[in-house]
Amino acid sequence: QVHVGESGGGLVQAGDSLRLSCTASGRTFGMYAVGWFRQPPGKEREFVAAITRLSGQTWYGDSVKGRFTIVSDNAKNTVYLQMNSLKPEDTAVYVCAATVQVYGFTNDQTYPYWGQGTQVTVST
Repeated sequence: QVHVGESGGGLVQAGDSLRLSCTASGRTFGMYAVGWFRQPPGKEREFVAAITRLSGQTWYGDSVKGRFTIVSDNAKNTVYLQMNSLKPEDTAVYVCAATVQVYGFTNDQTYPYWGQGTQVTVST
């Protein structure tokens, strides 16, 4: 009964910025955290960022720390991923997920609710 959907992907050049949105609908009361993961071409899925919905605690993957920012707008049931100084290595399908769990936010096994993903392509 929980649905997660992403938007905001697209084609940009290296150095550009992009903001992704993740919106949850349905029986969302009780969702404790939201995370972003990505899968580049030919590589395994990796953790990008996570945030707890009420306290705003955040976690970031090493490759995006200092460039990406995750923020939650709980009134809109929406989490944003602001991506700055984009690199070709950031090219991937980005997917948003939500969980009621209160630990393990860098592990994709923590999240039972997933979106379909949005494509981000960064050209040189």
